[in-house]
Amino acid sequence: MRWTLKPNPDPEVVKALADSLNVEELVALLLVQRGITNYEEAKAFFRPQLHHLHDPFLMKDMDLAVGRILRAIESGERILVYGDYDVDGTTSVALMSSYLRSKYPEIDTYIPDRYGEGYGVSFQGIDYAEDNGITLIIALDCGIKAIEKVSYAREKGIDFIICDHHRPGSLLPDAVAVLDPKREDCEYPYKELCGCGVGFKLIQALGVTYGEDIQSFLPYLDLVATAIGADIVPITGENRVLSFYGLQQINSNPRAGFRAIIEQTKKREFTNTDVVFIIAPRINAAGRMEHGRHAVALLTETSLQQAREMAAGIEDFNTERKGLDQEITEEALLQIRENREEERFTSVVYKDSWHKGVIGIVASRLTETYYRPTLVFTKSGNKLAASARSVKGFDVYEALEGCADCIEQFGGHKYAAGLTLSETQFSTFKERFEKVVADSIDPALLTPEIAVDARISLSQVSPRFLRILAQFAPFGPGNHAPVFMAERLQDTGYARTVGSDGKHLKLGVVQKGSRPVSAIGFNLGHQLHTVQGGKFFDAVFALEENEWNGSVSIQLKLKDLR
Repeated sequence: MRWTLKPNPDPEVVKALADSLNVEELVALLLVQRGITNYEEAKAFFRPQLHHLHDPFLMKDMDLAVGRILRAIESGERILVYGDYDVDGTTSVALMSSYLRSKYPEIDTYIPDRYGEGYGVSFQGIDYAEDNGITLIIALDCGIKAIEKVSYAREKGIDFIICDHHRPGSLLPDAVAVLDPKREDCEYPYKELCGCGVGFKLIQALGVTYGEDIQSFLPYLDLVATAIGADIVPITGENRVLSFYGLQQINSNPRAGFRAIIEQTKKREFTNTDVVFIIAPRINAAGRMEHGRHAVALLTETSLQQAREMAAGIEDFNTERKGLDQEITEEALLQIRENREEERFTSVVYKDSWHKGVIGIVASRLTETYYRPTLVFTKSGNKLAASARSVKGFDVYEALEGCADCIEQFGGHKYAAGLTLSETQFSTFKERFEKVVADSIDPALLTPEIAVDARISLSQVSPRFLRILAQFAPFGPGNHAPVFMAERLQDTGYARTVGSDGKHLKLGVVQKGSRPVSAIGFNLGHQLHTVQGGKFFDAVFALEENEWNGSVSIQLKLKDLR
């Protein structure tokens, strides 16, 4: 692991902020690192408000989208809410369809089949719309590159409104409205919304037209917060406000579908991390193992009893997904070893029988193991389909653009993408991708990095400090939980491995006669020798509360030792 200490901000700015907030300079330093330099900015950070959300009509084409929906309602048209089969797509469809149905009954939903149709807007979906007398499709979390599909729909007399957050191509679809803050001609102040976030801005704009107060939109924010967490978008600016209130909704008054999922767990309070690792995989499992419409049905169900039955079925999908994920990961790792590809700049693996629904998860697992840009391919119809994952600091989407002549279709983000290509192009693509990455990546990026916010001493760790840090939440990209480094620590003689296989490390630490602090290092059991025998060592860690037998104490959550 590379330990990278973030640069110290201007000490005068730090001191002025500490004085204005009446906090320790360490707290002020952490705030300045996050771009917060004065009292008003700190107030907005610690106390997000719904009125901090931007005017939705600042988004390009928003007036056109609202006008077209209102005309459809006034003239009795049927509207189809269309979204992708992942968490961002299914939450978007649940949000938009449930809001529109509160105004108007002629609303249908459509999630493409992962295996029969693939990602995004499909010709089959448009044919479904035509067969069912639908004249307006609202596409969420997809559509920004659906040039041919939107033209096909227009020929059939079907209009499109696109709500997307992916990077546009050189041409935009010929839709009535294209809502995407990443459009070059869009001056919307915040560019990092997820697909569900763009959908939320559309219903917010409709709400303005209907004269609705922003508070009335709170019941939809559990969906938005889940999409923000699952899609790994920055939890900054507007996303921070939406996530903050969405998590409150999940913890206080979640919709029936979320309540049914929560009841299956032992968690009492959900953080953004819990949403990412507990709620999102279950919603995703429906689209991976069966069909995304099951997730939409769960998220729009109002009967808790019905939702419990649906959640039980989705839990079965998730269990099946876990088994496949583990099996395919082991096969992929073996393929890399057998082909002696451990020293390449990339990992590109393929097997025609791998389940398309889990190749994205497998790509993430391989990236964790070898820490390099990774693609996992499988057969999809008469094409090959792949999920791509990257390492921190490297834009895999740009790398794929460098291989565009080998690819039939691709889309995604800096760190995650999907693509299809002809089987005859696989070998050519594999070598081209390796060369593009080898020629462009900084070799330092191939070693995992721990970004350290600040050096501290154990004497600075106090209950008050921990309470203030808790107010930095929700944590995620752009606002990770602060990570600290402490030097010349010693074990109190308590160090041991824990867990059934001894994978984890448990110890107590002191520094220059400080009071002992307990510490836990998950998957750090192999570091036991580093801390035994009174040796001095350095550690990087986050801080957390540890509750045991009714007693609450401060604990270091270790990330690495040396």
